[in-house]
Amino acid sequence: MNKLELLKTFVRVSELSSFTQAADSLGLPRSTVSDQIQALEDLLGARLLQRTTRRVQTTQDGLLFYERSRELLAQMDELEGLFREDATALTGRIRVDMPTVLARKVVMPRLAEFTGRHPGVEMEVSSTDRRVDLVREGFDLVLRAGPVLDTSLVARSLGGFPMVNVASRDYLAVHGVPHTLEDLSRHRLVHYVTALGSRPAGFEYLAGDKVQFLPMAGSVTVNNAEAYSAACLGGLGLIQVPLHGVREYLQSGELVALLPDYQAPPLEATLLYAHRRLPRRVRAFMDWLEQVVREQAAPWPQGA
Repeated sequence: MNKLELLKTFVRVSELSSFTQAADSLGLPRSTVSDQIQALEDLLGARLLQRTTRRVQTTQDGLLFYERSRELLAQMDELEGLFREDATALTGRIRVDMPTVLARKVVMPRLAEFTGRHPGVEMEVSSTDRRVDLVREGFDLVLRAGPVLDTSLVARSLGGFPMVNVASRDYLAVHGVPHTLEDLSRHRLVHYVTALGSRPAGFEYLAGDKVQFLPMAGSVTVNNAEAYSAACLGGLGLIQVPLHGVREYLQSGELVALLPDYQAPPLEATLLYAHRRLPRRVRAFMDWLEQVVREQAAPWPQGA
């Protein structure tokens, strides 16, 4: 059997944790995929995948082999393109994960710019508010907003998203418009936490170059960015959110920007990937994505 084909099949099964889904993706019979994995394990003398009745899981040996296989396949992609008539053409698949709101508001509306420029590239875009496992789930890169916790990955900073304090017009009509930090004692904050049950930090703001937190009352706590904005639009209190997530509501007047002198620090955006050696298509997408993200850096004009 072609060893590169065995590697491609193994990588796909590892990413999808399913022989059936991998077979559908590769356009092969499930039996062929199973035979290829067995042939690869026999060739290596190692168990790469743990099969159960419910799912397929990569073993520790399989995880190590998966990373090396992806590197090798990426290098082969570049080698195959060396002598093509158009050596600059990009081909292949890019698998990326990013936060839901960022995907919907920023990246997806403009993704046709990149795919139009590189029609040979196939995009797989995952959007979720959970922190995916880049290696185990087979992503080429992930775009994260906020602190980077995984120091085993290579990080590329894209700068920060400006933050804005907002509330709905209906909420402000009932509770009034806060102009100072003291005014916030009469207001409610919609609390955002990554895990329900954890303690909310409160209203975040910069005092000089130091981040401060002001405890605030609030009757609603959420752990999802879409629910966070929806709670604000529903009149449940103030929120502190990246500008790109609420720009359309500010423009329509549904939400109002507040307390411009007490903004939270910009939310850092970071691209994370497993290896410094990346296929040209992935590097090109990263460069494009950085440009798109940095264009979101303009703050909401005061008094708008």
